[in-house]
Amino acid sequence: MSAIFAPVARASAGVPRRRTELGLMLLGALTTCFAYLLSHTATTGRLIGTSDVLLAVVALIPMGGHLANRRWAPDADPVILPTAALLNGLGWVMVVRLDPALALHQAMWTAIGVVVYVLGLATVRHSRDLERYRYLLGVGGVGMLLLPLVPHLGVDVNGSRLWVRLGPVSFQPVEIAKIALVIFFASSFGEKRDLISTPTVRVGNLLLPDPRVLGPLVAAWGFAMLAMVAEHNVGFAFLIFVIFLSMLWVATGRVAYLAVGAVLFVVGAWIGSLLFAHVDARIVAWLHPWSHVNTVGYQIVQAQYALGWGGITGTGLGLGHPSYVPVVISDFIFAAFGEEMGLVGTTSLVIAFLILVGAGLRAALSARSDFSKLAAAGLTAVLGFQAFFIMAGIVRLLPLTGVTLPFVAYGGSSLVANYVLIALIMRISNEGEAAKLSWG
Repeated sequence: MSAIFAPVARASAGVPRRRTELGLMLLGALTTCFAYLLSHTATTGRLIGTSDVLLAVVALIPMGGHLANRRWAPDADPVILPTAALLNGLGWVMVVRLDPALALHQAMWTAIGVVVYVLGLATVRHSRDLERYRYLLGVGGVGMLLLPLVPHLGVDVNGSRLWVRLGPVSFQPVEIAKIALVIFFASSFGEKRDLISTPTVRVGNLLLPDPRVLGPLVAAWGFAMLAMVAEHNVGFAFLIFVIFLSMLWVATGRVAYLAVGAVLFVVGAWIGSLLFAHVDARIVAWLHPWSHVNTVGYQIVQAQYALGWGGITGTGLGLGHPSYVPVVISDFIFAAFGEEMGLVGTTSLVIAFLILVGAGLRAALSARSDFSKLAAAGLTAVLGFQAFFIMAGIVRLLPLTGVTLPFVAYGGSSLVANYVLIALIMRISNEGEAAKLSWG
């Protein structure tokens, strides 16, 4: 056992970070236990329940990630894993409160997620190793996006073809694809950074970048539209396209790319709303939910009632009726928190995601290479935008996208993929901080 933690003793500057992380992990575990106690007591009137053993698993198994950080990432940011574990724990509490039969499933996926997190840190010792597999990851990411279209593999769920079923196991390949594509984008943009950011073409008195570099942008737009059409996949098509634009902007610093990309997507969404009923339904439900309360607007109207009933402090965990909202444990779990924990609870969730985004961007700023900077920024953008899209959809800032709230909503594919995602951010964070210590 002493050999496992020997590197920590040599990297003494990392010890305070891991102590901070341990304290935050324990605080998060206590918060999860307290939330479960409130919810379980309110719904059953008893302190002891059948899910108590699973509670211990969900609250304590992320400690395995903490031990892995001590061994393989001693200098990494100390708030990323505790924040993710807290979101995971609170999400599990709400899932159990809404559907106790799913307690075991979500606890199992939490355990698998932490195991994959540990394996990720143990396997990817240097972020630059990922760059070597750029084309393999790019092709694999595209293949994962298209996998649900394969006959006898893809499954339609709630009108979208996002799932693949292999025997008794179902998963969403897009959750894996988003990570693979971020790494591919980071490597490609890092390699061609000068070409895509330097003006070389004169138009009158203006110098503009070579228009040929807009080819990938248009291709990404077309691919997002293809996914939206073929799979009825509005949310993830939008997410991947926005991630592409964000990374292009980070690599070049040119706002023009954002403007062109935004115009392309708006045009594509408008055409899609004219040609495809599922796109039009999302927009109608966003703009006029009360006029269609018995059809496409029913779900969002119920979510508005839930948020309004919760008010500032909520009805209390276990004392609301969030089950009136369809698909509440996945797409609309944010509304459940709004009803039972009120504005205070939903604001706390937003702050937690802001902490994750801030820590990820800090890792990007301290990264040692262009590839690592872009990869950290892209992975952070995945978390931030995915959380923003679903929360904004529920409060009607944006049309509903159908993506899940990271770490909080029910679902194994999303949970496991997001643990892989933060493992990669932790690897980049550790490299950057370790480099600072060696230089200073």
